[in-house]
Amino acid sequence: MPTYITLVNYTQKGIENVKESPQRLEAAKQAFQGMGAELKEFYLVMGRYDIILVTEAPNDEAVAKIALTLGSFGNVRTESFRAFKEDEYREIVSALP
Repeated sequence: MPTYITLVNYTQKGIENVKESPQRLEAAKQAFQGMGAELKEFYLVMGRYDIILVTEAPNDEAVAKIALTLGSFGNVRTESFRAFKEDEYREIVSALP
């Protein structure tokens, strides 16, 4: 399955209720599973973003649905990227003319 990296920021509502964040993480894992995806890694980070997620999903549409679902609760804003693992990168580069 394709790999995706999602950068997450808490909204004002999300940070005001940050103690509920672990329960929201569990709900997010369920949302990923419901779309045929899997949350592989979760990181609380310092800097421009609050959280980084590494996921695998069947396609871009599933990731978009998950992002819209999570965003609709008003606790976070997301930015997702398709990520290519090293073997995929090597395959892409080797196919260049």
